[in-house]
Amino acid sequence: MSPFPQRLLEGYRTFTSQRLPTEQSRYRQLSERGQSPEVMVIGCCDSRVSPEVIFDAGPGELFVVRNVANLVPVYQPDGGAHGVSAALEYAVRALHVKHIVVLGHAQCGGIRAFIDKIEPLSPGDFIGRWMSMFVKPGEKVEQRDHETMQDFTVRIEKAAVFRSLENLMTFPFVRTLVERDEMNLHGAYFGVAEGSLFVLDQAAKEFRSVREIPASS
Repeated sequence: MSPFPQRLLEGYRTFTSQRLPTEQSRYRQLSERGQSPEVMVIGCCDSRVSPEVIFDAGPGELFVVRNVANLVPVYQPDGGAHGVSAALEYAVRALHVKHIVVLGHAQCGGIRAFIDKIEPLSPGDFIGRWMSMFVKPGEKVEQRDHETMQDFTVRIEKAAVFRSLENLMTFPFVRTLVERDEMNLHGAYFGVAEGSLFVLDQAAKEFRSVREIPASS
């Protein structure tokens, strides 16, 4: 058996010598009282897009679920194993989160594989079956006339956020709370190269730069 990754050991030692001393009391409180985050983030497992880093979140502040292309399946209680649905159920029913954020991002490998129809996105593997739920039966995802590949890719990356938000509303325990204004759904899009963040204006159905949003005093 190969040794544990040295990079992780070094990172842990840095954590214990620098960050842990300043947050030790916080960790003790979390261990005794349990977690009570108000925000759930559904993000991509891309290593460049860490919600805790992007939102500068401390321990216990975010309940994070990450998967390929930040997708949420439709509500399907069929007896199968549904990791995202289970996490969603726990966040809503046990933790009583007030906000659910679907975080998409630029240069998403899952979306690009879906667009290009390249290996390993083949009919029988896990990635292909996972990405297939992004499209409704009979729906076609195609590049528009005069649309560059870059613009097409960004459009589909953002469309994945819209589809996940739409699918969230198929869960009865989510829909009920949203309709009662007891919980809110949000979309966001992260630009990896610039570190830019765009949030969804649901009324206009457009993503707007956080720089346009006044900071609270």
